[in-house]
Amino acid sequence: MKLTAVQFLALSAPLGAAKPYGMSKLLATGRQSTVVRLTLADGTIGYGEAWGMPAVNRGYEAFLGNYLVGTDVFDIEHAFSRIMARHYHFGVQGPMLACISGIDMAAKDAIGKLLGLPVSKLLGGQRLDRIPIYASGGYLTETPREDFRPQLDELAAAGYPAVKIKIGLGPDSDEERVAMARDVLGKEVELLADINSNYTYDLALESIERLAPYRLGWIEEPLSPTDHAGYGRLRARARLPIATGEALYTVFDFKTLVDAAGVDVLQPDLTLCGGFWQGRKIAELAYANHLRVSPHVWGGAIGLAAGVHFLASLPAYPHSDNIPKPALLEYDLGANPLRTELLTRPIIVEDGFVAVPEGPGLGIEIDEDALQRFAAN
Repeated sequence: MKLTAVQFLALSAPLGAAKPYGMSKLLATGRQSTVVRLTLADGTIGYGEAWGMPAVNRGYEAFLGNYLVGTDVFDIEHAFSRIMARHYHFGVQGPMLACISGIDMAAKDAIGKLLGLPVSKLLGGQRLDRIPIYASGGYLTETPREDFRPQLDELAAAGYPAVKIKIGLGPDSDEERVAMARDVLGKEVELLADINSNYTYDLALESIERLAPYRLGWIEEPLSPTDHAGYGRLRARARLPIATGEALYTVFDFKTLVDAAGVDVLQPDLTLCGGFWQGRKIAELAYANHLRVSPHVWGGAIGLAAGVHFLASLPAYPHSDNIPKPALLEYDLGANPLRTELLTRPIIVEDGFVAVPEGPGLGIEIDEDALQRFAAN
């Protein structure tokens, strides 16, 4: 079945009166996304999501469409490889790969609809019908000390079994925030902390040493994504697991990190790394090196649905019946209408899990009114 159209839809959702929130490097005043819509010859439509600035992504629409329109949707991964090989000067990092990510996601959604199968079965089989999540909250704000405790109280009241908080303002602040989180959330909660690549090796090591007594499940992005050697040095000395990968593109980036022995948990973002096409290769790399996988999700509802299907398809190996630490899906709790209002039936958390959407493809239905409401000028 051939593709007849590739469309990029730019979406924007300003926070309005809500407080800016975010990480150690910047605060968000709104959320944005690029929705990819593929149309097949029989009228089947598939949806995907691409990371990055929508205005930049839209600049690739005609370029990529020239390659892909007329391609059999079942052969689309070969077209992606040809694009990357021919246009290697564009690099395998950046907007082109983010756009390909969204296109691949939409293609798999369309294939699932053609075959009447969920995407998880296309990727390797659906092992799970619900996915454990970690609640991504505890954000930094313009007044981080004043705003942190109320966020923790909400997380504790919700009873999430796993929670990630933002740190990265310095080792003193890191310990203060983690100590408070452990106190409020309790000792049974799987507590994770995210530095968002704001440290050099010495600062990261100092912070990890100070946080080790609090029994964190992982420290996320302690170093720059490009500091592969630093990750190797840090992991050799760190008393906590290291998670990273949200800013890496394709299996080649992840292989460099794995070869440096710099990571315990790989975190591909399917809206950026190359979609399911590369996501599955990254999962196989983790499989071959006995590493864990937990996809990064900080976009809209389509990327969230993709993360659910991706995790549902992964094997439990090297575990079998008993899985000490199940692979977790990131569920962002920040104000984000593109997560909560884009689908006719939003993906919600119940008892620490999200259900794998039922139905063919990604199993989601886009609210067309919402697409119009959040359309960016």
